[in-house]
Amino acid sequence: MKTSSLWGVFVFLAFSALIIPSYSQDQPSDHDHDEQLKTFIVFVSKSDKPSVFSSHLHWYSATLQSLPPSPISSSSSDHHDGSPSREVMYSYDHVAHGFAARLTPSQASHLENLPGILSVIPDSFVEPHTTHSPQFLGLNYGYGLWPNSSYGEDVIIGVFDGGIWPEHQSFNDFGLTPVPKRWKGTCQTGPDFPPCNRKLIGAQAFYKGIEAHLGHRFDADGSKDSRSPRDTSGHGTHCAATAAGSPVMNAGFHNDSVGEAKGVATKARIAAYKVMWKGGAVTSDSLAGYEQVVKDGVDVMSISLGHGYGTPYHRSPIAIGTFGATEKGIVVSLAAGNNGAKGPKTVGNSAPWMLTVGGSTIDRESRADVILGDGQVIPGSLSPTQVAGKIVVCNADLKNPAVKKASVAKAARGVGMIHVQTIDQFEALGARNYPIPATAVTKSSGLKIITYITSNRKDDKKPTPKIDFRGTVTGSSFLSPAPKVATFSSTGPNPLIPEILKPDVIAPGVNILAARSGSDAEFVMKSGTSMACPHVRGLAALLRNAFPKWSPAAIKLALMTTAYIVDNSGKYITVINNTGGDNGKFSTPFQHGSGHVDPNKALNPGLVYDITPSDYEAFLCTIGYNKKQMKLFVKDRNVDCDSVGLSTVGDLNYPLFSVVFESAGRSQTGSIREWLRMLEFQQMQFTN
Repeated sequence: MKTSSLWGVFVFLAFSALIIPSYSQDQPSDHDHDEQLKTFIVFVSKSDKPSVFSSHLHWYSATLQSLPPSPISSSSSDHHDGSPSREVMYSYDHVAHGFAARLTPSQASHLENLPGILSVIPDSFVEPHTTHSPQFLGLNYGYGLWPNSSYGEDVIIGVFDGGIWPEHQSFNDFGLTPVPKRWKGTCQTGPDFPPCNRKLIGAQAFYKGIEAHLGHRFDADGSKDSRSPRDTSGHGTHCAATAAGSPVMNAGFHNDSVGEAKGVATKARIAAYKVMWKGGAVTSDSLAGYEQVVKDGVDVMSISLGHGYGTPYHRSPIAIGTFGATEKGIVVSLAAGNNGAKGPKTVGNSAPWMLTVGGSTIDRESRADVILGDGQVIPGSLSPTQVAGKIVVCNADLKNPAVKKASVAKAARGVGMIHVQTIDQFEALGARNYPIPATAVTKSSGLKIITYITSNRKDDKKPTPKIDFRGTVTGSSFLSPAPKVATFSSTGPNPLIPEILKPDVIAPGVNILAARSGSDAEFVMKSGTSMACPHVRGLAALLRNAFPKWSPAAIKLALMTTAYIVDNSGKYITVINNTGGDNGKFSTPFQHGSGHVDPNKALNPGLVYDITPSDYEAFLCTIGYNKKQMKLFVKDRNVDCDSVGLSTVGDLNYPLFSVVFESAGRSQTGSIREWLRMLEFQQMQFTN
C-alpha cells in the first residue's frame, strides 16, 4: 500500500470554549410545579377488563376520559385549555398488556389506584449503547456454521435502532429467495423511502413517544431527521449490516481495511424498526416496536439500547417487553452498555432472559506512526485524507468529539491532528472519519509527545512531527494479542441480581467496518457494545436456521458454553490497557462473561442447558415479586409463587453464575466458573 508523510510545526489550540450543544428537556418554572403533561406507560391486568367494554382499547380510552382534570402550565404543547389529550398513544397486547398516554403526575397517581391497573411507569430515555470480523470469528465458506446454517437464509432479524439506509449495497437482495411467507410486516414507503426488497423486507418508524417528549423541537429536528424509517445518524445502518449485510466486494474505510464486507448472517432477512431519533429514544416507542415484532413474525431481535444500569426489571419496559418476546420464541440480544470505564456493576440489560453482549477487539488495526523530530516513533491508529500544513495536538474530553475538534483545527488552518486519548472511556483508539489527516494515540504516547515539544521549545527549537500512514495490518505477529475486552464495555457484577453473572459473552466491538448512511462514504468504522451486539444477533440467526427446534435459551446457552477465554497468543484474555503497553490485566467473567463467542463450536455444543419461560417465572418469584408485579411479565394467568419459587436465585438453570459471600459484614461476589477456568488455564500452561 502506498504510504505518505505529513510534516509540520505543532500548533496548540484551546478547545475549552468549544461546547457541543446536547439535548436537555426544558425545566418547568416553580409555578408550574410538577403538573405538566408527561408520557406514561400503563400496564394492566388483561383479565380484569370490565365486561361492559367491548375491547381493551375501549377500556383504555374510557379510563382516560374518566380521569379528573388537573391544572397544567400554559406552556404545555398538548392543549391550550390545559386538559390532557385523552388519547391512547400506543396500545400493547403481545409483549405486554397496556397502553401509553399523556398524563399529569397527579392523574398517573390516580390511575395507579384503579382496579385492573398493575403499574404506571413514566416514559424515559434510553441510550444507544465488516470486512474482517467474520473471519476473526472463524466463519468459513467451506465448513462450520455458515454452510450448516445456509448462511441464515430466511431467518428474520428485527433491528431496533435508528432506521436504515435502504439503497446501501449491503442490503442488495442478489441471489436471495422470495420473502418468507410467514412475514406479516410492512414497509413504510414514502417520498424518502423506497419499496423494500428480499433482503430488507420490512421497515417501520415509531416516534409518537419522542414527539410527545420534544414537542415543537421534534418538528425542528425533522428538518434533519426523517419520520420515515430512513437512518440519518448511521447507527442503525451500521448495526443492520454487521448482523446480516449482503457481501460487498472492495469495501473499505478511506482505502483502509479493504476487502469483502459482509454481515454475520449474509442471507438472513432484515426488518428495521426505527425507535431512535436525533432527539433520543424513549421506552414507549421501543415497546411499541417490540409489539410489532411479534405480529410481524421476526425470529431474532437485536436491541442496542438500554436504560443504563440498575433499573429494576418490574420498572423497565425493556425488561418487560423482552420477556414477552422471549415467551413467543424470539431470541433477544442486547448490548451490555458502554459504561465500563466507570467501574464495576455498570452492566445494563441484565435480565436472565436477555443475551447480553460486551465488546472486544479483533486482530486488525489501521496504523499510523507519529515520528518526532528526535526520532521517537509513536504508534497511533487510522486517519483518512492527506493535506499539507500544521499539526494540532488535542486532548480527548467528554464534551467535544474528536471529529468536531478536527473540523475546528481545519477551520483554524490546522491541517493535521494528533488526538491524545486522555480518558479511559476512549482507550480503543477508534477509527474516525476525520476531515483532516489525524491519528489517535494513547495517554502515555501523548505524554511523550508533550515532553518532546516542551523540551524543544526550551531550547528555541521548532518541534517537528511526521505522521506516517501505514495502512491496515492484521494478524498476531504484527499486533498486540486479540481479543481483548474493551475498557468501555460495561462490567458486572450484575447490579440487580449478582448471582446471575452478566454480561453473557463478548464479541467484536472495536473499529468494526460496516455500512453507513448517506452517499458521501459507503462504509465506516464504529466502536461500542452496539457494534458487538449485532455480531451475536447474526450468530443467533445462523443457529436458529441450523437448529429450528431450539428454544431462545438453547441458542443463547450454546453460544455461552462454547465461548473461549484465551487470546490468539495462547494467554488469558486481558483488558485493553490505556497506558499503551501490552501488560493489561487479566479480564474476569464480570468483564468477559462466558468468554468470546466461537461460532463453529456453538454448532456442536454438547450439553445444552435449556430454560423455559416457567423457569424465568420461578426466578422472578424468588427475587421477591408479588402477585401484581408477576402479572407484568406473566400476563394471562396468575402465578403461585409459593409453589414455583426456587430455593435461591442461583438455582436457575443458567450456565454462568456467581456466589455472594458474606465476609466481615460485606458481601463479596465471586464466580465459581472463573475459579474453575483459572485452574484449567493454569493446568494448560503447565502442560504446555
